Amino acid sequence: MGILAPEADERVKNVRISEDTLSVDLMDGRTITVPLAWFPRLLTGNPKARKHWEVCAGGFGIHWPELDEDLSTEGLLRGSPAPGYVSR
Repeated sequence: MGILAPEADERVKNVRISEDTLSVDLMDGRTITVPLAWFPRLLTGNPKARKHWEVCAGGFGIHWPELDEDLSTEGLLRGSPAPGYVSR
């Protein structure tokens, strides 16, 4: 007898940025929320540039053209901050 589980779909559905968090909704209904401080380019970017994101990498990535920032759902699920991030 098998166990029925929903299919994982880690593609990006939506992105939200608050004052201190980045939240990414996935196609399978999950939401990943991480500290915005993990990504200095997003943290210091202006609100208009933060809102201008595009899905990339076949749906598994997010690109902010004005901020030159790219994130993957794989990295977010792993809990990986940007290279060089130093916790305070």
